[in-house]
Amino acid sequence: MHFPKDAQPDPSPIELVCPAGNLPALKIAVDNGADCVYLGFRDATNARNFSGLNFTREAIETGIRYAHALKRKVFLALNTYPQPDSIANWHSAVDAAADLGVDAVILADPGLMRYASRHHPGLRLHLSVQGSATNHQAVNFYHEQFGIARAVLPRVLSLSQVEQLIGETPVEIEVFGFGSLCVMAEGRCALSSYVTGESPNLNGVCSPAKAVRWLQTAAGLESRLNGLLIDRYDVNEKSGYPTLCKGRFVVEGEAYYAIEEPTSLNTLELLPKLIEMGVRAVKIEGRQRSSAYVEQVTRVWREAIDQCLRDPLRFRVQPDWQTDLSRLSEGHQQTLGALHRPWK
Repeated sequence: MHFPKDAQPDPSPIELVCPAGNLPALKIAVDNGADCVYLGFRDATNARNFSGLNFTREAIETGIRYAHALKRKVFLALNTYPQPDSIANWHSAVDAAADLGVDAVILADPGLMRYASRHHPGLRLHLSVQGSATNHQAVNFYHEQFGIARAVLPRVLSLSQVEQLIGETPVEIEVFGFGSLCVMAEGRCALSSYVTGESPNLNGVCSPAKAVRWLQTAAGLESRLNGLLIDRYDVNEKSGYPTLCKGRFVVEGEAYYAIEEPTSLNTLELLPKLIEMGVRAVKIEGRQRSSAYVEQVTRVWREAIDQCLRDPLRFRVQPDWQTDLSRLSEGHQQTLGALHRPWK
């Protein structure tokens, strides 16, 4: 049974939404306290279309049974943009989502939203971060035209901007709490297609694996994307997945992270404020990450949310939480990102 937004039963003022790249990760997220998990099919309809990840229809059915038995929710990400010659694949994915009984579908493309709202009016729709809605006018447009019940905000807004947006929309707002950052407003990035010819918004993956090469050279370990040198690592230096925005480049004779450093977003200290502002859900990035990552991040955030809800005035980020999250952060570095702009 599907519930409209105003009738959706949920006793918690804020949901913890965790990634599930496969069925074991889904079960681990649920077992460690996720209120919701999000996943995708094994095709280009979702923006984490990596080899070896994602779900068959049968695996989703199993995952839904497991989650629903514990009163948790399952969201299906159909968050890429259909192409004219293959739009039937996206329509079939929406039909399958409705048939499977997922709790919401996460969409970016307005045409697909129109299809979903017309053919499956009982299906709850969420606006993907790939939809690039950064103001209340955009969010309200999707709500009025397609009945969007929740919007996931890009990681480019300050805390005050998020608060202002929440005050101007009836739509539930979901923000990223932990995981990789994106240098641009998601849904608008063309960097991957610039180098590989394949855009994450169209082909379902940033830096497709077939374009990635690792080479051990006399100068150190090199990562290349479609032949382009992205980074070079010293012997004891940790290496990250080669995306163009997080590469080191020579600018005016200096080699450094010219666009974005490999650092993870961590908003744990902002949790009381997020709840006070009315943020409906905190999302953990990382469907491409391991089950161990899912387990640790979910456990820490579950403990933090529960503690904050019990006594928000006395909430303090525990040192062991930060230690655990630091081990899982890109470059072992963490940031509040755009949320921390004291001048805004």
